[in-house]
Amino acid sequence: MQPLYQSCYPLDQRCYDDYNLTEDILMEHAANGMATYIKANFSEQSSVLIVCGVGNNGADGIVLARLLQGIYNVKLYIPFGVRSVMAEVQLERVQCLEIDFVDEVQEADVIVDAIFGAGLSRELDEKTRKLIVKLEALNGFKIACDVPTGIDIDGNPLPMALFVDVTLTMGALKECLYTDMAKDYVGEVICLDLGVSNEKYVEGFESDIALLEPCDMHLPSRTKGNTHKGTYGHLAVIVGAKEGASIMSSLSALRFGVGLVTMVGEVETSLPLEVMQDIELPYNTTAIAFGMGFDTFEDDIVEDILESDAPLILDAGLFSNEIVLEFLEQRDREVVLTPHPKEFVSLWNMTIDTPLNIAILQANRFEKVREFCTLFPHVTLLLKGANTIIAQDKQLYINPYGSSRLAKGGSGDVLAGLIGSLLAQGYDGLEASIQASLAFTAAAKAYGGSSYAMLPTDLIEEIGKLEKN
Repeated sequence: MQPLYQSCYPLDQRCYDDYNLTEDILMEHAANGMATYIKANFSEQSSVLIVCGVGNNGADGIVLARLLQGIYNVKLYIPFGVRSVMAEVQLERVQCLEIDFVDEVQEADVIVDAIFGAGLSRELDEKTRKLIVKLEALNGFKIACDVPTGIDIDGNPLPMALFVDVTLTMGALKECLYTDMAKDYVGEVICLDLGVSNEKYVEGFESDIALLEPCDMHLPSRTKGNTHKGTYGHLAVIVGAKEGASIMSSLSALRFGVGLVTMVGEVETSLPLEVMQDIELPYNTTAIAFGMGFDTFEDDIVEDILESDAPLILDAGLFSNEIVLEFLEQRDREVVLTPHPKEFVSLWNMTIDTPLNIAILQANRFEKVREFCTLFPHVTLLLKGANTIIAQDKQLYINPYGSSRLAKGGSGDVLAGLIGSLLAQGYDGLEASIQASLAFTAAAKAYGGSSYAMLPTDLIEEIGKLEKN
């Protein structure tokens, strides 16, 4: 996993103060990183249009033009002039070469967006918006320098942004690149060094948010021979009115290694042979999954769950019922919450005085998750989304591997079963949520069918193959 930062300006400043690097040196390394990427991916003499803004992001683009000149067919477009000291310096340098300055947007094999970088805090003016529209119409491969133009410091388009194929961000990864609102704009994100290694660049700067990577996934692989089904726990899945939700959770839990699954409640549907059924919690329950497929709740089962000390995952229908408040009060219990944005808003408005709606949440996901977890530090929260946030107390993790394949009824029930499975096997709430989320998105990626075709049952099948992938 890698740390994320809201702003890298303090990290840059440390480079100046402690490492005796200069702004000029950092700029050369930023541009060289972009040049290296282009050289690795595009043949010599490809056309490259570099569009530069007035400040230091534009200066990075001007340096890039100097580095590529003579190897590529470089066209440099500076529509608004330059203002920063470094941009003026770099412009003077590049004017000593035979750079092709253009006065309008032109088609090219590669288009580099060096207009605005990190830290945008105001809406784009009309001229910049029109420029983005023109750039969008070009067919070339689009690269953003640091952050796509229009994405603000909170990861929201202000009010629009440029869609790019890859974002080459500088020094360290930034929070704003991993919001749901930014996901479709940033493309692939690659971090470039700025004269020191990434490890040295971030050294001493703690971050409360980390980006999960594929190498962070550790499957519940069975390596011991002397075991039995009880070794791997017993998950109780509480049956709701929509029984299919509980069945999918049960099957995904079994597929992810739990030894036993019992669906608790009256069941009319014929159950898969591997799933047991009971009308009360089994005596040897090691975790409980509750909320999937629910609209109403029986008092008896709620009391039984409240009296149990087994780790608990709460999902779906539970977040619109004040029963959830009783579970939030159980501060000595392992409790995992897995709402989607609408459910989180409902939960928030039951627990916090400041009103929240979906639009405000989606524009401020990190902030609202931090605020919620400050009030409920004992709870593990998994906020679903294009970039899922997993949080406990003061620490946040982002799973950036969500895809539109998962946007289908029943996917959340599969995830609940995966988390419940790991809880039953003895994982704590945070680790169960991280590992289940990574396995969930890895299974979706592994699915070989059409982008629109994946069913929850396909996800469950792919879960069973992850160890071989």
